[in-house]
Amino acid sequence: MKESLFQLFQQVIEKTNEKEKNILKELLERYENYIGSDEPYLGRLLGIQKNVTDSNCEITIPISEIIHNHLGIVHGGITATLLDSVMGTIASHVAPDGHGAVTSNLNIHYIAPGKGDSLTAVANVIHKGTKTIVVEGEVYLDNRKKIAHATGTFFIVKIQ
Repeated sequence: MKESLFQLFQQVIEKTNEKEKNILKELLERYENYIGSDEPYLGRLLGIQKNVTDSNCEITIPISEIIHNHLGIVHGGITATLLDSVMGTIASHVAPDGHGAVTSNLNIHYIAPGKGDSLTAVANVIHKGTKTIVVEGEVYLDNRKKIAHATGTFFIVKIQ
């Protein structure tokens, strides 16, 4: 496996321009920071920094070309992923022992384009029932400008 990875890496390096090499370097550096962690791979690639308390969750990711769309701003799908992650994290955190939470509904209002150095998503629980948890989330740029607002419902599921 190691040899085939080196071979693939060499092929990629030979085919890419400087811009693409810089993006690959950034991805590898982000990944390296999480070796041995239990952070899901998507979070590793996004460069996620997470803080969870009993009342809310906050996740920050850097903005770079990796998450831009063709207009040079943060792709809306990245904003949605960030909201789903922060809201799902707090929902799972408040779920009963031996349980987690999975998204059943996510409603996002995009307010402004994502331009800047970082995105921070904050979520808090607005209702905790026996089968579902309702969460509210917001995404801010590093200058504290809000760019998205969301609500979501999460099913409480038993962890296997």
